[in-house]
Amino acid sequence: MKHSTIAGSSTAGRLIACNGSAALVAKMPPQPPSKYAEAGTKLHSAIEIAVDGGDISQFNLDEDEQAKIDYCLRALDDIDPERKLIYVLENKVEFTGVAALDGVFGYADLLGCIKKRVIVLDWKFGDGVAVSAEENTQGLFLAAAARRSASWVFKDATEVEIIIVQPPFTRRWVTTIERLQQFETELIEAVKASQKPDAPLVTGSHCRWCPAKPVCPQMTGAVDRAMKASLDNLPAEQIGAYLQNAEMLEKWIEDLRALAQQMLEKNVRVPGYKLVNKRAVRSWTDPDKAQAFLESNKIDPLKHELISPAAAEKLLKKSKVTLPDDLVAAVSSGTTIASESDPRPAVVQIGQTLVAALSKLN
Repeated sequence: MKHSTIAGSSTAGRLIACNGSAALVAKMPPQPPSKYAEAGTKLHSAIEIAVDGGDISQFNLDEDEQAKIDYCLRALDDIDPERKLIYVLENKVEFTGVAALDGVFGYADLLGCIKKRVIVLDWKFGDGVAVSAEENTQGLFLAAAARRSASWVFKDATEVEIIIVQPPFTRRWVTTIERLQQFETELIEAVKASQKPDAPLVTGSHCRWCPAKPVCPQMTGAVDRAMKASLDNLPAEQIGAYLQNAEMLEKWIEDLRALAQQMLEKNVRVPGYKLVNKRAVRSWTDPDKAQAFLESNKIDPLKHELISPAAAEKLLKKSKVTLPDDLVAAVSSGTTIASESDPRPAVVQIGQTLVAALSKLN
């Protein structure tokens, strides 16, 4: 996603929540693109062509990628069933005329209007984290910038809708022009505060994608406190509070290791650590010769096992055959911890429930 280095559509929320993050991020080395980012860029390029009916065969999409593109096109048909949406794709928006936000810009995946409603639509192709449309800072940023630089879309507008299309879900939220004005004020204040030497650092959900996590004093302080805590006698309330920070700390550790490896690969010394080769795994130099040799010695070299239901469904789909329900059963491999906001139902501990029930009968 292209945006300014001062504040962008994907970083504005973090800057508003943590003014000091801008200075820390500026000190970090460039982040190498991840495979997830590259996959997202590929699909963004494909949908930009597909929306206007173009040929996307050059992208060599696999079945899952094509399914995401198909879902996005259906979602757009649902949003604009009468084909009255006037729109532009991958449109640069900026805060024209706002001195404090000079040079601040971003790109809207789809920007348009239907009657008196502005539409700011964002394609999300990641599977890991569900993105909400309500109070979405990326959408607010793009809409607020569009109000300053794309007057045609706001000409008769009385409301703004932010839409997140993240296959297989579409999330929508309608807000007001006044909310965009308020957001612009919040962003101005955040940019000004970020330029002060004592800009505050604040941890929270916005830390998840912050590249400065490995060197952030607030994060390292949270790690130090966690390491000093004795878990044996903690009350349940305290354990619950720590679990809320567990995901943030786990991501911090992951990013710290990635930063250390990046430094070592550039011959920057990290005291106490070095690069080593991973465990060597033996492989056949010539699989055909290896198979012939093993068969000549009466050894079956091929592994035979039944394919999974998921793999079978993909193969049957090509023949338009449905997998019978009685051939498959979904069995959980066990339990795992999730926050109370998770939509999955809580597991009932049947054993403990029966013991408690029997104890009342006795």
